[in-house]
Order: sequence, then structure tokens, then C-alpha cells
Amino acid sequence: MAKSKINEAQTSPASVLVFETAVAEAFRCGTVAIVGRPNVGKSTLLNHLIGQKVSITSKKAQTTRHRITGIFTDVRSQFLFLDTPGFQKTHENALNKILNRTVSQAAADADVLLFVTEALKFSELDEVVLKAIDKTTPTILVVNKIDRIEDKTRLMTFLQEMQARFMFAAIVPTSVKSAQTIVALKDAIRPLLPLAPAVYSGDEITDKSERFMASEFIREKVFRQLGDELPYSVSVVIEKYEQEGDLRRIFANIVVDKNSQKAILIGTKGERMKRIGTDARKDMETTFGGKVYLELFVKVKKGWADDQALLRQYGYE
Repeated sequence: MAKSKINEAQTSPASVLVFETAVAEAFRCGTVAIVGRPNVGKSTLLNHLIGQKVSITSKKAQTTRHRITGIFTDVRSQFLFLDTPGFQKTHENALNKILNRTVSQAAADADVLLFVTEALKFSELDEVVLKAIDKTTPTILVVNKIDRIEDKTRLMTFLQEMQARFMFAAIVPTSVKSAQTIVALKDAIRPLLPLAPAVYSGDEITDKSERFMASEFIREKVFRQLGDELPYSVSVVIEKYEQEGDLRRIFANIVVDKNSQKAILIGTKGERMKRIGTDARKDMETTFGGKVYLELFVKVKKGWADDQALLRQYGYE
């Protein structure tokens, strides 16, 4: 199959570089794995593809630790998006080996792959991820964060260089600030999905439970509040989740590796923990559609990220 040619008109925000594909006017449903190195914007992209927050985001590398399924349904198709952890080679503990395995498994299970890279930035780790992609799976290159590029001729050159690296089914420049590019990306994915009926009802946006989502919202706020003050080894465990009508009572432990980290997390007179709880609760109430009573505790579990039993207990398989 010959590759399509890139021209300047195709580098506008809503452009898509697609090979000739016969599109059947029948319902399509399939899995779409979003893969790439850390910090290329995979989780933020997923949230915009769904139109609602289902995956947590922060500037900290590898915020995503689980394979999140986000569901988007329209009259012609149902997209089952898999948001994966950022593939990395820096940390060699048991947790990160599990995360890299999660990426590989999601890619193997998917009908379509979205390989996300940042505009004008293609690193050695990007290359590692790209080389691991099965060439038999239709793969769309998503060149993300194009809103940060002022010189569009540089973007043009980058797209041409990327096209030479791999036989992509499509190349889609994107920005979450442009709704047009998100629509264009869905339009590029749709004809690559199998002809199949919907798996979920039209109003479902994720296959994850509220309990799971609550833990993710808390973990996101920890990362956002603390930045680089805490190392990567932070986890959240929901100890109790109760619901009475529209009220949810949630009790959660934030697990850290050292006593010194516990003090950092709590902050002066508990102010930092209070902010984390308030921000997480607001996200929960918006997503769950009801009032939330949230109580947080900090637990120290030394070496948890290398403890296979604790990793299984915390939901890492």
C-alpha cells in the first residue's frame, strides 16, 4: 500500500493524513489502545475523546497506572479507548515492570493503536515504543500539542520525517484545545474499527467502578499538590465505600514508602491533606452526580512498589 503524500494544506489543526479506505455505512465497535512514552498527553487526550474526565492527569511522568477504558458512542460507532501507562525504562522496580506489561498487553488486545508523540519531539523512548508496535495492527500517529508550534513549516517537516518511520494508517495532528482535531481523530479511527454491535449502552463512559475512579481522583490530587516533592511510590487504597441515595461515604488510605513522606503529604497542620481531599471530592461529585463525604488517611508501607503481595492487594496485576 502506497503512503499518502503530505502537503501544506493538510497540516491545519483539523487535518488528517489518511490512506484510501473503503468505509461501510454500518455500525462499528472496537478497542483503541493509546500508547506512547510518558508525558505526551495520552490521558488528557482520552478525556477529550470521551468528552468527560475518566483518566487522571498531571505533569508527573506515568500518572496513569492502570489500563483505563473510556467509552464513546455515537450513531455510527462505539469506541472503547484504552489509556495505558507511559512506557518507560527508568525505574526497574516490580511496579514499573507491571506497568510496562500492561502497555504491551493493551497493544496486543487492540483493534486500532494510537501512537501518541509530541509535536517536534521524538525521543529515544518514542522510538522504543514505536519499534514494539505490531505492524499488523492498524496504527494512527497522533502528533499531539500542535498548538505549541508557531512555525507550521517545522511541523510539516516533522510529519514527513514521522511518515518515513512507519507505515501509519493515518497521521493526525492534534491539540486538546481544538475540538476540530478531536473530531478529525475519531473520523480517522472509525473506518478501522471492526463491523460489530455496541458492547456497552450509549450512556456509559467507562468500565471502571466508582470505587476505582475515586482512588484515581485522590491520587491525581496528590501528584498535582506535591509535584516532585514525593517520589513515584504513592498509591491510594479505598478502605470503605458506602452509598445511601445520592450520598457516598468514602474512606481512603494514601500509601507512601517512608515516614518523612507522610509528613510532607499531611503538611503544616494538615492543610495539604485538606486541599487534596477538597479537590478530589469536587471531582467525585461532578463525575458521580451526588454528594461525597471523603475521609483520607496516610499509611506507611516500606518497599510497597517492590512487594508483589502488596501490589496485588493494591490492584496491580
